[in-house]
Amino acid sequence: MNDAIEVTKGIYWVGVNDKETDLFEALWPLPRGVAYNSYLVIGEKIALIDTVKAFYLTDLVSKIRRLLGEDRPIDYLVVNHMEPDHSGSIKILKKLYPDLKIICNAQTVKMLENFYAVTEGVIQIKDGEELDLGGHVLKFFLTPMVHWPETMMTYDRTTETLFSCDAFGGFGCLEGGIFDDEVDMSYYEGEILRYFSNIVGRYSDQVQAAISKLSGTDIRVVAPSHGPIHRSKPEHIISLYDRWSRHETECGAVVVYGSMYGNTAKLAQASARAMAKEGIEHIVVHDASRDHVSFIIRDIWRYKGLIIASCTYNTMPFPPIADLMAHLENKKMRNRLLGIMGNYTWSPGILKKLEDFAKNSGKWELLDPEIVIQSSSKDEDYVRAEELGKAMAERLKECAG
Repeated sequence: MNDAIEVTKGIYWVGVNDKETDLFEALWPLPRGVAYNSYLVIGEKIALIDTVKAFYLTDLVSKIRRLLGEDRPIDYLVVNHMEPDHSGSIKILKKLYPDLKIICNAQTVKMLENFYAVTEGVIQIKDGEELDLGGHVLKFFLTPMVHWPETMMTYDRTTETLFSCDAFGGFGCLEGGIFDDEVDMSYYEGEILRYFSNIVGRYSDQVQAAISKLSGTDIRVVAPSHGPIHRSKPEHIISLYDRWSRHETECGAVVVYGSMYGNTAKLAQASARAMAKEGIEHIVVHDASRDHVSFIIRDIWRYKGLIIASCTYNTMPFPPIADLMAHLENKKMRNRLLGIMGNYTWSPGILKKLEDFAKNSGKWELLDPEIVIQSSSKDEDYVRAEELGKAMAERLKECAG
């Protein structure tokens, strides 16, 4: 991975792997790191598509110079997105290549100045505009709010390669293989969904608009800014994004509990067991105190059903559950089934707070029974938890059918 890797004729991956950063955006865990994908398009003129995080500038420049030689300059830098994991090397690249022209859209211009004090050599393009490199023709698609206002995609008409920026990308370093036919896509698809659901999913309507804008465009390669390059099945990753952004789900359920001493956890497990007995195969149980919220949100985005069980903590829902509910409200998820269970000892009101979450979450169907217990479950409480599990299972079967 120390040298440039050919993606298709005249296009090279010059990205880097980051195994040092443990939290992406200082929020999302990176158990297997993350790749920052940068691409060099070589025609009569040369264009670099995005850069890498500033810490890895040396690796980027080394790959470029081993490929081009020490003296051949880069003519253009295309800025698809201004987050510093993509743009962090811009200021120094401008010093290394003083004649470098920066290609971007109107929303990017002020961000370039605010982040890096770069105002010279900036060429502003409009949606659908093209740049002829001689041997490659780049076309620019503005895709605002996927997931920042300035985001765009760049398409090489010559090789039918789409440089999709954050769209279609995910967590995980590229270790050895960089293409979808070289790596374990079962792992990467999970990390692509975790990336989508936590970072991009709130903007699902804008994702749909972007996919619609790309319709009719022949795409042979999808080259995102993170994760594998899709050359064998580019249509597959696009179809996944299409499904996820339509809020289409699989027949399964997530059970999330927040429990200080195990009593609420037992109630949650009773509902999970009832669903399994009713034939629901895909059930994921999360302890909100120990499982990072990004993995919980990923699974909730994937499956139709959600049961939340929370104890009370200082008159409020248990803090990890409260954090999860705030994230879910922000994501604007639709078309889910919801069951709620609350537990209190001396401060009633937990069920009302869970009901308020259900109302604030939008197009969610709240199932009966709604359950509240005091301190620990009695036999009749377990019966009601099982009834909720059965009710969830019946609705999931209807959706699956």
